[in-house]
Amino acid sequence: MQISYHNEYSNKLGKQMEYKVYGHQGKPVLVFPTSNGRFYQYEDSGMIDALSGFIEEGKIQLWTADGIDWETFFSNSLDKIQSINRHEQYFAYINEELVPSILWQSKENNGGADQQLVVTGCSMGAYHAANFYFRYPWVIDTVIALSGVYSTNYFFGAYKPTEIYLNSPIDYLKNNNDAYYLDRFRGANLIFCVGQGAYEEPMLTDTGALQQVLEEKGIPAWFDYWGSDAVHDWPWWQQQAAYFFGKIV
Repeated sequence: MQISYHNEYSNKLGKQMEYKVYGHQGKPVLVFPTSNGRFYQYEDSGMIDALSGFIEEGKIQLWTADGIDWETFFSNSLDKIQSINRHEQYFAYINEELVPSILWQSKENNGGADQQLVVTGCSMGAYHAANFYFRYPWVIDTVIALSGVYSTNYFFGAYKPTEIYLNSPIDYLKNNNDAYYLDRFRGANLIFCVGQGAYEEPMLTDTGALQQVLEEKGIPAWFDYWGSDAVHDWPWWQQQAAYFFGKIV
C-alpha cells in the first residue's frame, strides 16, 4: 500500500497541520478523527487494515486529517464562543486548504477526471463529517458517519447563539429551505450508522433526530441501526466501515 506523510503550514489556523494519505488512486476519502484524535488515529485503530482491500485495489484513496478538538469543543481555556470561532478556522482550513489539495491530487491520480469526495469519521469524526458536508456540500457526494452526534447539545447544552447554531446540523437543517442545498442533499449518498449497545445512547438519540429532520425535508438517507451488541468502539467501526464502503465503491 502506498502511504505518504505530510506536514504543511495552514494560514487559516496559523500552525503546522499534519495528515497522511493511503493509496494510489480511487475515490478520494476525507477522514475526520474522533474527539481529540490525531491524523494517525485511523491507522492506529485498525481502520486502514479494515479498508485495505479497497485501498490496494485502487477503489479509494484516504486522506486522514488532523484534528484540533482540544482547541475547540474540548478547550479548557476558551469560552464557548471563542471555542466555536476556532472551530470555524479549522473548517476554513479543511474547506479552503486541505480539500482543494485533495481534489487536485486525486484528479492527477485518476487520469485527469474530476472527483467528488467521501467524508467519513467515527464518533466525533462522524459529527465533523456530517457538519462539514451539510455546510459545504458542493464537492462531496457521499457521507459515511458512524456513531455520531449531530447537534451541539452534547458539547454546549441548549446554548445556541448564531455561531453555535450554525454548527448544529439537526437545528440548522430544520430551517434550511435553500433549493440549491436541498437538491444537492437529495442527490447524495448519505449513510448514518449507530449501534444500540454500550455508550451509544447519545449517538442513538441524535441519529434518530437527524433521520426525522431529513425525512421531513424529503432528503433520502440510509440510517442503519445495528444491534445491542454493537458498542461505541473501534472493532465495530471497522466492520461498519468495510460494510458501507463495500456498498459505494
